[in-house]
Amino acid sequence: MQEIIDEVVNKVLKGEIELHEIDNFLEANAAMVARRLVIEKLTNTKLPSIGSTILDYAEIKNRNAENVIGGIQIPVGVIGPLRVNGDYAKGDFYVPLATTEGALIASVNRGAKAITKSGGARVKLIFDGMTRAPVFKLSSIEDVADFLKWIKDNFSKIKEIAESTTSHGKLMNIEPYVLGNNVWLRFVFETGDAMGMNMVTVATEKACEFIEREFGRAVCLAVSGNMCSDKKQSQVNSLHGRGKTVVAEALIPNNVIKNVLKSDSALIHEVNLRKNWLGGARAGTMFQFNAHFANIVTAIFIATGQDVAQVVESSSGYTWTEIRDNGLYISVTLTSLEVGTIGGGTRLPTQREALSIMGVYGPGNPPGSNARKFAEIVASTVLAGELNLLAALANKELGKAHLRLGRGAKV
Repeated sequence: MQEIIDEVVNKVLKGEIELHEIDNFLEANAAMVARRLVIEKLTNTKLPSIGSTILDYAEIKNRNAENVIGGIQIPVGVIGPLRVNGDYAKGDFYVPLATTEGALIASVNRGAKAITKSGGARVKLIFDGMTRAPVFKLSSIEDVADFLKWIKDNFSKIKEIAESTTSHGKLMNIEPYVLGNNVWLRFVFETGDAMGMNMVTVATEKACEFIEREFGRAVCLAVSGNMCSDKKQSQVNSLHGRGKTVVAEALIPNNVIKNVLKSDSALIHEVNLRKNWLGGARAGTMFQFNAHFANIVTAIFIATGQDVAQVVESSSGYTWTEIRDNGLYISVTLTSLEVGTIGGGTRLPTQREALSIMGVYGPGNPPGSNARKFAEIVASTVLAGELNLLAALANKELGKAHLRLGRGAKV
């Protein structure tokens, strides 16, 4: 086998075949080795660590990645126990976080301890639906008016066509948006336990073919017209939701604030108002009135095989605090959290194990319940991260924590 690999490598180096064509000459894992050898020779670099990561390219090929040469190692830690009182997630959970940022896991873990000692996080899903918004070109606003009426009158048929492509997706709504002679149709689907982006794209493409053919005066220019809005922050996602809109809250008694967080309720509240809200407004943010949603969401996404680029919209949201008679009320609202427990990278071995730690891997019974449970756990973990960072800022200990846990310094 090594002789065959060497032969293929030499052909690539001579320009006789291209890098991506190696898959045509070797079985999957041998092709991965050959491609890595080519890169080592072309760049005069040794890649023992990338090569030592155990991957079965046969499982990845045509599913998760192309031109694979190995894998990247990222440390995975856990926080917990974190008590969650949701409609789907009930009990104490350990949550895996994949990160290279020292102090992050410790920070979220202390927040989780404070929340658990306070009785846990209460969580509610406000919205659940994945979107895709094709853009159509029409000749005139008269045609636009006819088009909007036709879409409304034919919703049942469009729904039937779209749902014929999937056993899990259900078309809930079509939201029209107009600019001149351009119309965006924002399709909103239930997607079960899948995050559902590919599912709704295929379904929407099929629906667009039907719309073009039957209406006759509208041209679909792109199945994604940015009103979806995928991997971008947007007002439509913040207001209408995409994926799952989730709210998590907790009431932290003053004694927990003092003994666990070593802080003061009034000071944490003031930091939230002046940092997250006033500072965010002065900086010109529109959807990020929070301390570090993205830190926690990204670490969970990497650990569990989510679409990491969707952190852009999945980390949009708001942190709210109030002083109560017996402590600090804190809530986080994630407007467009896009997560799934089947499909995409969730099927890879380590990501599957990470989801299994939380008891959310695979399809739920009933369908969609595992993804909703996962979303409630994510929101509760974000709440823990926000609570602790606000306390750390109020205590003036953020820099010290990073020196100790990010640089190994004694402080």
